[in-house]
Amino acid sequence: MRLPSPPLQMSGEQRLVLERLSGSRAAAHREVQRARVLLLAAGGVASTRIAAQEGLSPATVAAWRERFELEGLKGFAAVRPGRGRKPSIPPEKVAMIVHATLHEKPVGETYWSCRSMAKAQGVSPATVQRIWSARGLKPHRVEGFKLSSDARFEEKLVDVVGLYLNPPEKAIVLCLDGKSQLQALDRTQASLPMKKSRAGAVTKDYERNGTTTLFAALDVLIGGVIGQCLPRHRHSEFLTFLRTIDAAVPDGLEIHLILDSYATHTHENVKKWLAKHPRFHLHFTPTSSSWMNMIERWFGKLTDRAIRRGVFQSVPDLIAAIEAYLQANNENSEPFVWTATADEILATVRRGRVALNQLDTQK
Repeated sequence: MRLPSPPLQMSGEQRLVLERLSGSRAAAHREVQRARVLLLAAGGVASTRIAAQEGLSPATVAAWRERFELEGLKGFAAVRPGRGRKPSIPPEKVAMIVHATLHEKPVGETYWSCRSMAKAQGVSPATVQRIWSARGLKPHRVEGFKLSSDARFEEKLVDVVGLYLNPPEKAIVLCLDGKSQLQALDRTQASLPMKKSRAGAVTKDYERNGTTTLFAALDVLIGGVIGQCLPRHRHSEFLTFLRTIDAAVPDGLEIHLILDSYATHTHENVKKWLAKHPRFHLHFTPTSSSWMNMIERWFGKLTDRAIRRGVFQSVPDLIAAIEAYLQANNENSEPFVWTATADEILATVRRGRVALNQLDTQK
């Protein structure tokens, strides 16, 4: 007569892990079932009874017990070699799909879709989607980039990032720029409000009612913004805004401005004014590097939340909307947090230059 198996021995920590897993609704069914089997075995339940209760063979229960006794929870969820579901798509076909995705294009088109690739390779669109997802391939997406050709790129980068990560004491750091040609657009027909099962809607055509220019300076530390709408983007308007900043910032604080080298910002009259106001210090971003100025991120929020969906019958209406957003922003200001170091950015730029050089050599 065959003796029943003794209770399975396990530590309190192992029991806690298995109890948590046995009640999980997110884990794989096979893992949940194995956890229940092991807990029953630890409670002294016979393998044949466990097998009948869980719908398994006694041999499977015995194998799980033996594996736990030898390995514990190590590799608990791993599928043994040769077990599990066999791939329905041969590796050679997967390699062909990946190669075509990276190095070929469909006739008359610029990128592959799941359906066009599936038709070309004789598989289902779902198969193509699984292969792409597993490898992070997204042919439908394209992102923009621009590597700066500024001879002083590294010097300017280190200067600006240094202000973000380690701002000076007894000073304020402001990211400054002007957003010109902000249009007061009025829709040709009334907008439709949002309702259940339908998004709000606006007409695609519009009437132009004039433009304004917003000069804005973002306080890096607290996220507040000094803003002023002026008719145009010339050095005279820039000087007006510098005077506004000078009046807004308390005496005794040095003012560090992060801005681009646009001609308006380097005009001779601007240089003369700065010479008479030595607490102003200008830090220029490299050419083609507007992403380095955090005010551009704030301009994006302004456009998205206050302007894009707006209806403005005149420039004063537009200015009123901008000033309302400025006030709301400053009452509940939150700073943008810069995390990338200069070394990390330089490493990324170097990789970009290497990639471009490789493409040039292939031509």
